[in-house]
Amino acid sequence: MAQSKGTVVLAYSGGLDTSCILVWLKEQGYDVVAYLANIGQKEDFEAARKKAVALGAKKVYIEDVSREFVEKFIWPAVQANALYEDRYLLGTALARPCIAHKLVEIAQREGAQYVAHGATGKGNDQVRFELSCYALCPKIKVVAPWRLPEFYQRFPGRRELMDYAKKHGIPVPVTPQTPWSMDENLMHISYEAGILENPKNQAPPGLYTKTCDPANSPDTPDVLEIKFERGVPVKVTNTGDGATRSSALELFVYLNDIAGKHGVGRIDIVENRFVGMKSRGIYETPAGTILYHAHLDIEAFTMDREVRKIKQGLSLKFSELVYNGFWHSPECEFVRECIGRSQEPVVGTVRLSVFKGQVYILGRESPRSLYNEELVSMNVQGDYEPADATGFININSLRLKEYHRLQSKVTVKQDE
Repeated sequence: MAQSKGTVVLAYSGGLDTSCILVWLKEQGYDVVAYLANIGQKEDFEAARKKAVALGAKKVYIEDVSREFVEKFIWPAVQANALYEDRYLLGTALARPCIAHKLVEIAQREGAQYVAHGATGKGNDQVRFELSCYALCPKIKVVAPWRLPEFYQRFPGRRELMDYAKKHGIPVPVTPQTPWSMDENLMHISYEAGILENPKNQAPPGLYTKTCDPANSPDTPDVLEIKFERGVPVKVTNTGDGATRSSALELFVYLNDIAGKHGVGRIDIVENRFVGMKSRGIYETPAGTILYHAHLDIEAFTMDREVRKIKQGLSLKFSELVYNGFWHSPECEFVRECIGRSQEPVVGTVRLSVFKGQVYILGRESPRSLYNEELVSMNVQGDYEPADATGFININSLRLKEYHRLQSKVTVKQDE
């Protein structure tokens, strides 16, 4: 055993990779504290604790950060209508700074100089974890085994990792693992790698775990009313059975159940990783999909047109910053503050139907509505003079007339 290098807090999942990393860190001379974040994934946390202790962790922290995840990370994303590259609702990207926040807190509590993680050297998560850690604790040192030649040359593939596990008494799955990688939290589950690395391969029928196949979903929709205050959902009511949820965590879990039952929230995409390569990912984001559509609707109903244009630009920037791991950056804090300020009038209730893989907006109402029924009516003139539109059109056509007048001259000159 190498000479003691000090204490390292390992972001531990209980899976093969981080279990092997735990033992390997001990081999390198570190005292290992294991930290397992309960962020809403299905996990036997007690079994994971026992396993970490058996592998030599001097202490194990299991921290429930689910409520914090919803209130401090998911809600700002809902307010932003955050969507990376027009499709991805950022489930993993939002979870990483939440996990890292507690990772650093534990390191400081334990007096540890080091933190470690099991993210690979090709992915986004290494960036997200480490930028968050450095922002929250500038003096912290990160041990990233999958970027260390002495680690990745020793374990070039799963077979070597499995051999190492058997040699060191690390429990390995008796049944063959699914031929892809999964990462789950309260907001979503992602599937990548393995057979999914070929973009033309269709997702196998047994892949999805959070949502049912829309073709086999109920033939009767669930109709929900979602109430928003400052762009944040504060209450959901099922008009069918009268069920209501108000607390952030319970509301989100309930929407996950309803959306999952109806097959809502599946996407299969090729995205651009921050490190420069394209990757294929399949995601299930049930509750997030419902809330994206509901918030988009109530925002359009209550927000001034020009303010919303600016806010849409901020949303794009926010999504990019979150995806790339800059949650704790000054620019992301600034953008969140701006988006939060824009949400003051976003108050009201959206009525929607969840059915066969889709979310259908049925209606909305708000005390802050900018919709004027009399003004827009085809049956009532209201406080509007139709003749004024003639001047409006003439002024706007001036630029078009001048542009095409010039184009005509250029075309005639070229023909000569």
